[in-house]
Formats: sequence, C-alpha cells, structure tokens
Amino acid sequence: QVKLVESGGGLVQPGGSLRLSCETDPMIFRFYTMAWYRQAPGNQREWVASITAGLSATYTGSVRGRFAISRDVFNPTMYLQMNSLQIEDTGVYYCNVNYSTETYWGQGTQVTVAS
Repeated sequence: QVKLVESGGGLVQPGGSLRLSCETDPMIFRFYTMAWYRQAPGNQREWVASITAGLSATYTGSVRGRFAISRDVFNPTMYLQMNSLQIEDTGVYYCNVNYSTETYWGQGTQVTVAS
C-alpha cells in the first residue's frame, strides 16, 4: 500500500489562495510522477496538474498561471499552490500516483471557494 496523505484544504473567498500538501513514501516520491486531481459535486474526477521526479510540471488549461505544483526535495511531500481561486475550483482534491501497474489515491481534501 502506498501512503498518500493530503492536507491544506478549506474555505476561501474568490481571489484567495490555499496550499495543498500530499505526503507520500520516500521511494515513491523519489522516482515517480505524482499528480493532483479534483472532483466537483456531480462531476467526474478531473486531472489538475502533474510533476515528474525531474520536476517537470504540466497543468490543465483552466488552472495554468494560477496554480503551481511542486515537490520538496528534502521531504517526501508534493504541494499545490492555488492562487486567484475561483468558485469553479471548488471540489475535493486528490493526490495520485501510478506505481507498479496500480493507481493510488489519497483520501482527498475539500476546497470550497465561496463569498
């Protein structure tokens, strides 16, 4: 079993910021691409951003320029800095990794953007 523990969600006003964290196992963190997904009420889970072990990042179009994915090289933790949050960013955010033919998910952390 792979450890993926998210934290950092909460309630924020439109235009505000939050930083999500995902703690994982050191071996996973060192070698594997990790990602953030989100799921809004009534919607399918969607990919938000990914970061490779070599720190190459990619983003879905709706968050590009507002969100930043990163990895702490001194701790097995991935982050998602979310700025200029919009109501449409509301949802449960999940940490994800594909390892050894399996897909692993964290428990999720709720992000609510409301005025």
